[in-house]
Amino acid sequence: MIPQDHPRYRSLVVRERLAEAARDGVVSLEGLTSHGRGEAFDYLIGEVTMPSARTAERTAAAMIRAARHPVISVNGNTAALAADEIAALQQASHAQVEVNLFHRTEERMKKITALLLEHDVDVLTGTAERLIPLSHDRAWSLNEGIGSADLVLVPLEDGDRCEALIAMGKQVITVDLNPLSRTARTATLTIVDEVTRALPAVTAALSDLTDDEAAGLIRHLDNHYLLQTAISEIATRLIHALD
Repeated sequence: MIPQDHPRYRSLVVRERLAEAARDGVVSLEGLTSHGRGEAFDYLIGEVTMPSARTAERTAAAMIRAARHPVISVNGNTAALAADEIAALQQASHAQVEVNLFHRTEERMKKITALLLEHDVDVLTGTAERLIPLSHDRAWSLNEGIGSADLVLVPLEDGDRCEALIAMGKQVITVDLNPLSRTARTATLTIVDEVTRALPAVTAALSDLTDDEAAGLIRHLDNHYLLQTAISEIATRLIHALD
């Protein structure tokens, strides 16, 4: 039992949830390493949503609203951490949800799908095809999902699949706490924030964006500038951390 007055309570609860999900076969052991890397960057940003991320989250909402066929791509970590948040975003956006895995087995696919269904996520199912130009199992996708999407929201993404999706002519929105990662630098839009903070912010923005604000955010989208700003915000915080 983790005491609620522990200064790292939320972080420890998240770690325990991921560990349990790994024991259940939802999260891969490699996924635990990925989470630890992201958590380190969350320390650097103070475990809060930075101003640049707030702009990115509202821009993401504008892009999803404008998309013809948006799809939310979910891996094991995202399902374990943010199933409720995915359900809320899907309801607000009417985006489709597809499970796509690097460490793909039929058993994991079924377990992650079952977890999402338990949280009222409507998950696409069907016969996957090798639609994404990759040599590993991230290539397997559904034609009616990621295969025909014009925009893919991919929290906790792999850099090579992000590059492949961009090469296919799709817009890619990613949630990545590391503004220096290949994914962050390749995506159409990167939200430098923790996934359980980012997804609710995008959901909220979908309901309160005006048409004029949405058009302006899309027109002025500059992912390079947003990443530079995020790095500057992190640097400023570090400079003043011990003041």
